[in-house]
Amino acid sequence: MGEMEQLRKEADSLKDQITAARKAVQDTTLQEAAAGITVMGRVQMKTRKTLRGHLAKIYAMHWGTDSTLCVSASQDGKLIVWDSITTNKVNAIPLKSSWVMTCAYAPSGNMVACGGLDNMCSIYNLKGKDGNVKVMRELAAHTGYLSCCRFISDSEIITSSGDCTCVLWDIETGTQKTVFAGHQGDCMSLAVSPDFKFFISGACDFTAKLWDIREATCRQTFGGHESDINAIGFFPNGNAVITGSDDATCKLYDLRADQELITYQDSSIMCGVTSLAPSLSGRLLLAGYDDFNVNIWDALKAERVGVLAGHDNRVSCIGVSSDGMACCTGSWDSFLKIWN
Repeated sequence: MGEMEQLRKEADSLKDQITAARKAVQDTTLQEAAAGITVMGRVQMKTRKTLRGHLAKIYAMHWGTDSTLCVSASQDGKLIVWDSITTNKVNAIPLKSSWVMTCAYAPSGNMVACGGLDNMCSIYNLKGKDGNVKVMRELAAHTGYLSCCRFISDSEIITSSGDCTCVLWDIETGTQKTVFAGHQGDCMSLAVSPDFKFFISGACDFTAKLWDIREATCRQTFGGHESDINAIGFFPNGNAVITGSDDATCKLYDLRADQELITYQDSSIMCGVTSLAPSLSGRLLLAGYDDFNVNIWDALKAERVGVLAGHDNRVSCIGVSSDGMACCTGSWDSFLKIWN
């Protein structure tokens, strides 16, 4: 055990050196840089639409790139593609396994994917010959639950899993192209960078990791949270990462400065963050919490500037449409709400 202890000490001292090196190159703080900017006024959004149709807890939603269609996954065993403007259901897809935890819409709009406790990612083709939506591929290799999936293109998708890994898949062949291993706890969420060259993952080891998709390497690791990271996303310009954790905080990390910039927290918020999404400009950060609310934060000032209250249970997922005109929240109360 002596050797292990020594190696642990060495690792800790190296970590301290890295922290010191990061601080040494920090020429300003976000608080100082944003000192001349006034806090945003109160942000008041209204529920414009309520999407009704799921019969059980909604676990995930994802917008299509057209900002009109979105897909949601519920443990009633259905994947529903919605028209968010008319509230019509475009597709209602019955799933083999109702224990679904994630869903994704392909950038092309041709496919949706989902997965969960069945340990696999099922890809559905929405543009089939006869108009029927069929399972196109079942990607199975993870040894733990599927926590999140995101398309890179119609031929590639990235999944994160409770087996502590993330995987890049070739959808055509149904094979693994790359396994991204390095987390020491269940991977809970992932987000792909705006340029589709990197992705970020958040895990139960309290860290977030930035991965280079083409080089199949971990570029950066960000610590600081005191509990599981449940939600993660890229800042719209791709230069920073936002994380939401069970420790009741959200954090913003800058990729170029390689360090944490700011923490979004309030002494009155005691419950964990379930989901998050930045506004199109990045000035606002919308975060869903276990207390049934979504808090809106001023990203530069770390002040709470609004609350979306309307769900009767945990807000499990949130997404801002790619045109930035609306946000959608999904909840364990079985409803999705569109706000702006």
